[in-house]
Formats: sequence, structure tokens, C-alpha cells
Amino acid sequence: MALSVSSSSTIPASGFSRSSQELKAPQFGSFKLLDRPTTFVNVSSQRRCAVKPLNAEPKRNDSIVPLAATISAPEIAEKVEVEEDYEKLAKALENGSPLEIMDKALEKFGDDIAIAFSGAEDVALIEYAKLTGRPFRVFSLDTGRLNPETYHFFDQVEKHYGIRIEYMFPDAVEVQGLVRNKGLFSFYEDGHQECCRVRKVRPLRRALKGLRAWITGQRKDQSPGTRSEIPVVQVDPVFEGLDGGAGSLIKWNPVANVDGEDVWKFLLTMDVPVNSLHSKGYISIGCEPCTRPVLPGQHEREGRWWWEDAQAKECGLHKGNLKQGDAAQLNGNGNGAAHANGTATVADIFNSENVVNLSRPGIENLSKLENRKEAWVVVLYAPWCQFCQGMEASYVELADKLAGSGVKVGKFRADGDQKEFSRQELQLGSFPTILFFPKHSSRPIKYPSEKRDVDSLMTFVNALR
Repeated sequence: MALSVSSSSTIPASGFSRSSQELKAPQFGSFKLLDRPTTFVNVSSQRRCAVKPLNAEPKRNDSIVPLAATISAPEIAEKVEVEEDYEKLAKALENGSPLEIMDKALEKFGDDIAIAFSGAEDVALIEYAKLTGRPFRVFSLDTGRLNPETYHFFDQVEKHYGIRIEYMFPDAVEVQGLVRNKGLFSFYEDGHQECCRVRKVRPLRRALKGLRAWITGQRKDQSPGTRSEIPVVQVDPVFEGLDGGAGSLIKWNPVANVDGEDVWKFLLTMDVPVNSLHSKGYISIGCEPCTRPVLPGQHEREGRWWWEDAQAKECGLHKGNLKQGDAAQLNGNGNGAAHANGTATVADIFNSENVVNLSRPGIENLSKLENRKEAWVVVLYAPWCQFCQGMEASYVELADKLAGSGVKVGKFRADGDQKEFSRQELQLGSFPTILFFPKHSSRPIKYPSEKRDVDSLMTFVNALR
């Protein structure tokens, strides 16, 4: 018996057929025994004829060589890539329309760029891309915990635009490990960062490794604490692109300078599909357990991770928005303050002759008293917090209304060095936290509502005093 090498390609019985099969390199498989009579050969005299090395050159055809030698290869000019100055480009496009910015992005990167679609109002990005007349790609992160309405919305968008959204999913083993070790809702206890890292950030990282640029729906007015300075185009400070390494991925933010109200006017004008959750009070939409509707007058970001500080309301997809100092001060559960040392040059708030500014000893003494002469209502705040700033007028008005009523109104700055104490001793969950100290009880009562208008606060105080 003789040995031969089997190949995945087949040869007709009549011999070699001159077809495209000849041009394909053979794929070598396993050795097998030929089922034929054993023949003994003179190896020394015939080895060179019977066995051909894999790297042997084919027999030279003298009729072809002279012809090939007379053909000169065309000279190809060496392509010199000029490195783009994206800071300069961002300034040039600063006053550009979203359509202009989108067109520039798609023109520059072609099939190597894709729109990140979350299932919220950034459907506007898809509409702008369609209006450019250029081909475009769309991808989305399916975390496995989206609202049913969001999945239906994905289907509507695909049908409306005649596209296929490229979905990215979290690693099943990682999700399984997280849920088995910490349960389905661990983020309520130790912050959303770990769950978002598994379900969103890592899938996004995989998606972006196949691109050279991506397009997001970030706007400056979405989260003043973290997105107020985003440019319309930038070198992505966090993720890597197709070529790998720092600077290998470009991030485009065509609606960075557009107000949310104007985005909605555009969507209504163009009659595009929108997520039905918007009609139920949802503005910023993420995963079902971490998203809720907001009340009139509340900032859209208050509907996301509402149990955490305003400065922590990034899932990690855009953590490059955080300044280095801010990011360093985010603690393990993502509930950090931007000014942990309490020395930031931010103007103080709740300034009124009827609002008592409590020091650390003052709030400690107040919390230890069991028989107070007067009841107290105290806000735990951080002056840089946009939500604290948003309720300043109503809280000062509350203090004015309660003046001389037997209820004192105070404030305690609970960020920085006072944050851990406030968490452990004063029920601080997020800023602002409002506490009522009854006259005859040592334990304060936490205001449970997100309504921070003066009438709601007054109702709370009147019900307890």
C-alpha cells in the first residue's frame, strides 16, 4: 500500500479540467491509505519523479517567460496619508448643521463607520444619514434587559429605513457569572458600573474594533455634568478602532450642539418612527431596570440610574467625557462626586437668611437630639450638582414660608470629605437628599419623592410636623 495526501478539492475521472479549480491552492487534509495493490518501486531512482515538494516551483514554460519579461509593471505612485487634525476639523465644523457633519463623516470613512443606535431619539442620526444619500451602517447594543417597546422600535426602524441593524450582545459566560454571584439587581446596591461594563461596554469595544469611526447621538444638554464640552468630532479617548492603539478610532457627534427640543421638532417634522416609551414620560432610554419616566421640569438624565449622583450618570460608553480629575474621583460603585475634596470654586447655593448653614458638628448634634425645641428640614447637597441647583428656588421659598412657623430650614454640604459620613449617618443616596427631623424623634425621615416644587415640599413638612 502507498501513502497519499487527500485534498478537499476533487479531480474529474477524465483528468484535469481547465477551470477556476486549477487556480485555487489545494487545502491539505489527512493522510489515508489507498485501496490498491501494493507496488514496490526503486525509491532511489524514482523518488524525485514520484514525490514533489510542496514548495517546488512549477516547470518553467519557455514560451511564456520571454513575453512576461517584455511587460513592464506600471509605476504606482506611493500613497502618502496625511494625518487629519481633528481638533482643527472640529472647530471648522463647530457651526455646521447635523446634516453637514453627518455627510462629512460618511464621506470620509465610508464602510468603516457606523451609527450607534440606542433605541431613543438618536433615530435622528439615521434620518440625517438617509438624507445625505450615502450608504450607512447602524449598530446597537442589545443588553438583554431592554424594554419590550424598545425591541418593537428596533423592528419599526429597520422596516422604515430598509436596513438591518447590526446587534452586539454581551458575552453569555460573563453575564452568567455576574448574575449567579451577585443577583439580577446588584446595581441598586453597589452602582451600575459593573453591570454596564459586562452588558454594554465590552460588547461596544468588540463592535468598535471592526471600525475606524463611529457616530453617536451625544448632546451637550443631555448631561451638563459630563457632556457640556463634547466636540462634533474627536479622536476617541477611550476605545480603539480597526488599526488598534491610541488614536485609531474617531468619534463623531453630529447633534452635539443641538438642543433636545430641536431634535424632537426635527423628528416630528420628518415623521419618523419613535419609541413609544417617549409618550409615557421617558426621555433618556436605557435598560428597563435602570430607566424610568421623568416628571415635568425634571432633567432627562434624572430618569437614568436615579439612585446615584448626577456626576456618575455615564454607563461607560462615553466615559471619555469625564475630565481626568473627575474620573479619578469616581469611586468603585460609580457614585463619586466631581469635587471630592470639597475645595472646588463653585458658588454655594441655597443662600438665604432663612436657611441655616449647618457644619459637621452642627448636623451631628442635630441628629443626636431626641427632644428638639423645633422640627428641622435639611437638604444634603453639593453646589455643583445640577439637580440641587434646579431646586434652589423652591427650597429657598420653602424656607421663607416656614419662617417663624416652628420648623427650621437648614442645609448641609454633603460632598467631598463629608460624603461617607452622610451616607452612613444621614441616609444620603444621591444629591439632593432632603431630611425631616421631628421634634420628638432622633431618627430623621427621608423625603421619598422626586417632586421638588415648593408645594410638594410643604405638603411633606406639614404631614410630619
